Amino acid sequence: MQTIIMPKMGDAMEEGTLVRWLKREGDTVQEGEPIAEIATDKATVEIEAPASGVLRGIRVAENTVVPVNTPLAYILQPGESLPAEGDGKAGAPTELATTAPQPASAPTAAVAAPQAAPAPANGEERILASPLARKIAAEHGIDLRQVQGTGPKGRIVERDVLAYIESRKATAAPVAAPAPTPAPAPTVVATAPAEGRIETLNRLRQITAQRTTEAHQTIPHFYLTMEIDMEEALALRQRLNQLDESLRVSINDLIVKACAVAIEQHPIVNASYQNGQIVHPNGIHIGIAVAVEQGLLVAVLRHCEGKSLRRIAQESQTLIQKAREGKLMPDEMTGNTFTVSNLGMFGIEQFTAIINPPASAILAVGTTKRVPVVQEDGTIVARHRMKVTLSCDHRVLDGAVGAQFLQTLKRVLENPLWMV
Repeated sequence: MQTIIMPKMGDAMEEGTLVRWLKREGDTVQEGEPIAEIATDKATVEIEAPASGVLRGIRVAENTVVPVNTPLAYILQPGESLPAEGDGKAGAPTELATTAPQPASAPTAAVAAPQAAPAPANGEERILASPLARKIAAEHGIDLRQVQGTGPKGRIVERDVLAYIESRKATAAPVAAPAPTPAPAPTVVATAPAEGRIETLNRLRQITAQRTTEAHQTIPHFYLTMEIDMEEALALRQRLNQLDESLRVSINDLIVKACAVAIEQHPIVNASYQNGQIVHPNGIHIGIAVAVEQGLLVAVLRHCEGKSLRRIAQESQTLIQKAREGKLMPDEMTGNTFTVSNLGMFGIEQFTAIINPPASAILAVGTTKRVPVVQEDGTIVARHRMKVTLSCDHRVLDGAVGAQFLQTLKRVLENPLWMV
């Protein structure tokens, strides 16, 4: 007998959603055959059968959220029977499988938690909470007994603490407001908000909302903007694409490669701030922001310092395709040491981006457009220019360091043979 469990697909993963079963109760399955789809925070992946046999004892319904390592079903051989409830031979804690899972829309309940959550009678009773939830609560001086958990078995997870923080902010203003009006005033009838549609955030947008809020509130951002001449870079791109039409090099590929070259000359841009220390990683791992139907993903190109422009273009196309199909693996979305966010294809000339931890910088790239440029001899010519804005973590980077990085990036893109 083989137990099929909710796999842990990343260090931060605590629970997953069983999206749908690809096989049904009683179906014969072969080892390695996809039998179910699960959704993590950012991707939908298939679970493969760990052995050949008959699928029996499906315990978790479709669209149900369960903790990692929860038994989902079993694969039996001839003569084998399902384990009894509570039988520890299943190879995973069967107690978790019988726990009613929390609905995906549970964050709504967490907002009302400050009034609804009773404090435990015994002050020494252990509070079920994830390590990240405890860390955030400690940073904000929050008593976890006041937070209502929405995780499995009432466990407090990151989203619960963040929702409690937001609800506390919302209630702080009315408490501090002056109480009574000194004299009667004309009655003002509050206008009810116009009726509209309420949309529950999907898991990707929930995670994006939480992480960008935390990053914007905890990272001291500053911004540097520079305009870059793209004539030579565009000419190189055109020549490369004419040589081999099977692989198209994009402007974003040029920028990623140029960033890798510039980072090699300014390695502090690749570092991150962690627990009061500056951590230098063992490679240049550049994340590229990808817009998908559910929201925004960051796919990570690893070890860009050792890859050619064409290799970066090839891997970038593969990652973008997987992101749009919802097939990115967790290790393809984590560990970025620098990030590039490009909105040039939408005609955006300039914008600022929120840093994506653990990186300490993100480059916001605008559109490339022809503009009149005054030459050194006073003549005016039309040239392709592009504006980029570097968002920096001031705990790691100073203004001069960020400016020097942008100068090197500008030099590389304006003299693109450095990239090849």
